[in-house]
Amino acid sequence: MNPFLRSTLLIVCAVTLLSGCNYKRHLQDSQYDYGSRQRNDPKMLGPKLYGSVTGNPRQHDNRYVEYSSTLTNEVSNLKGVASGIVMLTDKNAYVALMLNRTAVGTQSRGPGDRGDRGDRDDQNNGGMNEGVYNVDNGSPFGDGRKLASPYNGYFTYNDHTELSEELKQTVAAKVRYLAPRVQEVHISANMDFVNEINEYAKEAWAGRSLSAWLEPFNILVRHQFAGGKMMPIPLEVIKAGAHRPR
Repeated sequence: MNPFLRSTLLIVCAVTLLSGCNYKRHLQDSQYDYGSRQRNDPKMLGPKLYGSVTGNPRQHDNRYVEYSSTLTNEVSNLKGVASGIVMLTDKNAYVALMLNRTAVGTQSRGPGDRGDRGDRDDQNNGGMNEGVYNVDNGSPFGDGRKLASPYNGYFTYNDHTELSEELKQTVAAKVRYLAPRVQEVHISANMDFVNEINEYAKEAWAGRSLSAWLEPFNILVRHQFAGGKMMPIPLEVIKAGAHRPR
């Protein structure tokens, strides 16, 4: 082979390989990938921004709670997030997530895993292929009152530790950038938590104060994030009792 041609081919191959590597690294560093865990990923630089970082055992004794439309919109626009609801208190931000497949690695991984496993999703979406809602009993009907459902919906995961650290860090960074006074950011994709936080958001959307529901809210977040033993009573049940004629 002509030496000049050989040198040219070697250069072209090297550039092509380098370009492929750069593209792969760019993808791993982006919000499309929350599971690669490569060194110096910009999503993970800096201190841990989510979870219990203050060491205060009374961190979930909040004095007030409010819904944040700004933070909700910003979190919902992140890759991999189908829907996010953010509540703010005097100390913390609480984020309820539902996920989709617009990014990989949104679930935490065990050794050998290469992305979302799918076997830990709370959802069974098989009914979409059969033209029904509930694939287990063949029912075409769902519960429109619930944001998160076990059938034909976006994805939730039972325990907040099942969420990718990179995803939680990305969500927390967004929240802290827009709400810098927040002390801790707590994030969960638990189905019951998502639906319950949605009930509090409905109250805010209706223009009603959440101050009357502060204590049950604190019970809810203690149970979800601090191992609270008391089970939270659903807000719908509490409201029904509060509004029942005497």
